[in-house]
Amino acid sequence: MLSYIILIAIQFAVAFLGAPQVLAYIPVSGDMRTFAHAAVFAVLVWLVGLLGSFVLKDVRQPGTGSLLLALVFALFGAAIIIFAPQALNAIPLKFPQLYVPLFGAMLGYLIRR
Repeated sequence: MLSYIILIAIQFAVAFLGAPQVLAYIPVSGDMRTFAHAAVFAVLVWLVGLLGSFVLKDVRQPGTGSLLLALVFALFGAAIIIFAPQALNAIPLKFPQLYVPLFGAMLGYLIRR
């Protein structure tokens, strides 16, 4: 259990700090940039999970289903940001909007474990 908590913290840090570095090489703008951000979040979360499975004890190796589910949940989070911003405004806790696809990617990864 402790291994998964460490993995979640590392996934969050790497995805949140690494996505802008990767997106510098992807020429998109506007609303599509949010979807590209979500896709990069999902891939980075999955890659960290893959590397974490080799380093951390009791963390199983993720498969392609984990990547697919992380991608679907992250894109769903990006769609909420673009198409339903009033849903985010209804939440009393304020946080950066890009946390939604990031948490979606992490949730999708963990569901498939």
